[in-house]
Amino acid sequence: MTKKVLMTLLQNKKYKSIHEVLSVYNPVDVADLLETLDAQNLAVVFRMIEKEKAAEVFAYMDNDQRQKLIDVFSMEETAALLDAMSADDAVDFLEDMPANVVTRLLDQVDWATRSAINRLLQYPEDSAGSIMTVEFIELHREMTVRQALDHIRKVGIDSETVYTCYVVERHKLEGIITAKDLMIHDDTVKIADLMSDQFLFVHTTDDQEFVANQFRKYGLIAIPVVDSEGCIVGIVTFDDAMDVLTEETTEDMHKMAALTSANEESYLKTSVFQHAKSRIVWLMILMFSATITGSIITRYEDAFSAIPLLVSFIPMLMDTGGNCGSQSSTLIIRGLAVGELHFSDTLKVIWKEFRVAAVVSVALAVANGIRIYVMYHDMQMAIVIAASLVLTVIVAKMVGCLLPIAAKKCHLDPAIMASPLITTIVDTCSIVIYFRIATVIFAL
Repeated sequence: MTKKVLMTLLQNKKYKSIHEVLSVYNPVDVADLLETLDAQNLAVVFRMIEKEKAAEVFAYMDNDQRQKLIDVFSMEETAALLDAMSADDAVDFLEDMPANVVTRLLDQVDWATRSAINRLLQYPEDSAGSIMTVEFIELHREMTVRQALDHIRKVGIDSETVYTCYVVERHKLEGIITAKDLMIHDDTVKIADLMSDQFLFVHTTDDQEFVANQFRKYGLIAIPVVDSEGCIVGIVTFDDAMDVLTEETTEDMHKMAALTSANEESYLKTSVFQHAKSRIVWLMILMFSATITGSIITRYEDAFSAIPLLVSFIPMLMDTGGNCGSQSSTLIIRGLAVGELHFSDTLKVIWKEFRVAAVVSVALAVANGIRIYVMYHDMQMAIVIAASLVLTVIVAKMVGCLLPIAAKKCHLDPAIMASPLITTIVDTCSIVIYFRIATVIFAL
């Protein structure tokens, strides 16, 4: 069904047809289908969705869609929706709501839901505790396979996942067991004989990016979260880890583009003022820092007067240096982000980038030297440009690899040291190198 067909069915009041289609659609597709509806039609269609599925659809909606529904729904309807949602999805929704509305909503939901939500809201933002869910399956070591399967059938409908179960005694996590293990063994086998006591876990205060990287590294479906005493308090699932990685990647991209903040809204839904606000600070800083380059250039006015041709090569040198620095920084930032590189690898990185710079700079220098000699028949100018390129590329590669590593060591985000900042630094260095070499070669 397309959005146009949905509108046609609404106008003709074909509600039964809408209900039949929505019942077979994936919750993600339903949320996308409802995106363009106005508040009244959105509420009409949303009420046609089965309760459990409606909670999933609501979790996949963006903030604008949710706000439309909240404006139309009664407090009781919204509370019922919260009751049906998983605790972590409910927390994500409530975090964007005004405090007084959150209080009123929590007064309407049942005690178990309110308790779970309040517990999750207490954890620090961007921590494992803030993204975990408390709906998981607990088993006991003395259970048999049959008892475990009966327990899963009873509580599995309300659990985030049934593929991995957790063996718990007195709230302490003692082991894990998979649904596959349960299905392939006899009913009388004890859980204690099947469970694995070698498992990965994270603490409630661990950074969410670290948790997400554990999924990428070990190929996990879910990972248990324990408190300071080793008691299991929740699990983080793969879909939550994917959301974290998406958020962190978006944030890094913003920083690498010299944007001061990562907006969670889509590009088109972000206002012009918000776009300008996130860009103008760094642009102002970079603009004023570029005056350093300008002041250096003015010191060599005599060289310009003597050899005007020198000016024409400035953009080429600056752009080449900036591009070389950006290439190195991108690779180093990526290596730091995925855990391939560490501060202890600094000397190895420097040595590798120096060798890369040597190869690249010689190739660029030879190509430009030949071009300049053929075009201007000036061997001195060809030597100046070739030598400037070699030194500029080497400096740019060193700056591009060292700044992100230094930022990581200082507990800053390496993405801050990306293209705009590195380009500004390399521009200044390339100008100094260029005119120093030119004044020596031409005896200016």
